[in-house]
Amino acid sequence: MLSRKAKAVFYYAAGPLMQINGLIYRHFRAPKKGELKVHLGPGQKNYLDGWVNVDANTFTGKCDVWADLRNPLPFRNETVDAMYSHHVIEHLPNIEHHFKEAHRCLKPGGVYRVGGPNGDSAIAKFVENDKQWFGDFPDKRDSIGGRFENFVFCRQEHLTILTYSYLEEVMGKAGFINLQQCKCVKETNHPEFFQECLSKESESDFDVPHTLIVEGAKPAKGV
Repeated sequence: MLSRKAKAVFYYAAGPLMQINGLIYRHFRAPKKGELKVHLGPGQKNYLDGWVNVDANTFTGKCDVWADLRNPLPFRNETVDAMYSHHVIEHLPNIEHHFKEAHRCLKPGGVYRVGGPNGDSAIAKFVENDKQWFGDFPDKRDSIGGRFENFVFCRQEHLTILTYSYLEEVMGKAGFINLQQCKCVKETNHPEFFQECLSKESESDFDVPHTLIVEGAKPAKGV
């Protein structure tokens, strides 16, 4: 894991270039017609064939569009059929802005599947004093409080705690409807879009999942 200082230097140096690249893609290269599925933050291992993969990491990762996800998304209004992100939004400084951007890009009836560290599960396991539920990444901690902090904020890489009620509120205010929490990472209410994404998601504890998965749709025309 890169230090926060190293990441800050990278974004300071590369941020303007990513912003320009995102604008160029949006206005001159982004598809206007046909099915378009967008994967935000594939990183090193989760590139999806047939999707437009967007990431700031072009050095050790793989992406189709080099862009900073803190900026407006590099897609035209109402052109995206499905959007997918997994353990990405907790790193963003303004998730309200992010969901408004996702809603802007989606076609009427389009769907967003978003996942991140499950704050509801973490709170429940903290109250139960269940140290074993929490792992040792990124740092080894002995106390239940330390292990809880480790999971939620991940050496300050995570900028918020994700709970279902919070995502329900933020996504609802952005205009999403039919919000549904998936019971585990191997479940989707929209297999026509996300079935192939499930192979990229790993989770060992389905009873008290470590990952919170929520799917929401942009209202169809006339709704």
